[in-house]
Amino acid sequence: MGVLTGLEIKERMKKGDIVIKPFNENQLGPNSYNLRLGNTLLVYTDDIIDMKKSNPTKEIIIPKEGYVLQPGELYLGKTIEWTETDNLVPILEGRSSTARLGMQIHLTGGWGDIGNKLNWTLEIKVTKPLRVYAGSEVCQIAYHTIEGDPSMKYNGKYQGNTEIGASKMFKDFNDK
Repeated sequence: MGVLTGLEIKERMKKGDIVIKPFNENQLGPNSYNLRLGNTLLVYTDDIIDMKKSNPTKEIIIPKEGYVLQPGELYLGKTIEWTETDNLVPILEGRSSTARLGMQIHLTGGWGDIGNKLNWTLEIKVTKPLRVYAGSEVCQIAYHTIEGDPSMKYNGKYQGNTEIGASKMFKDFNDK
C-alpha cells in the first residue's frame, strides 16, 4: 500500500478517481491535500453520553473573530471540502501546525473507506484554550492505494454527510 503524491492526487482528480470540492491548488501538498474547518461546531449537551441513544447536541457558529475551544470538551466540526473516492483509501490527519498548538483533529476516526463520499466530521480536542477560525486549514487528507478487489464500497450510516455527523452508534444496537 503506497501513499499518493500531491501531483498524483491532482492527476487522479482529472481521471475522476478523487473528487475534492471545492479544490484549491494552494492547498495541495507533497503527499496530501489540506482541508479547511467549516463555520459550525457541535457539542454534546448531556453530562453523560450514552452510546445506545441519539445524544442531544448544541450548535456553535464560529464568528469572524474566532471561537475559543476549551480543554476537556469534545467538539465536532466538519471540513468545508467534500471528498469522494471509489478505489483508494482516504486517510485524515491533523497538520503539524495545528498539533503544535495542542489541537487534535480526530480521536480515532481518521481512516476512511473505499467509497467514502462526504464532508469529513472532525473530532476536535485541545490541550489549552485555543481560538479557531472558520476556513483555517486544520487537517490533511492523504490517499493510499489498495490491494485486491475494490468492489466492496462504504455504504454506512455516515455516507453522504454534508453536515456534522454526531455519533450514530445507537443504530448499531438497534440493528442487532
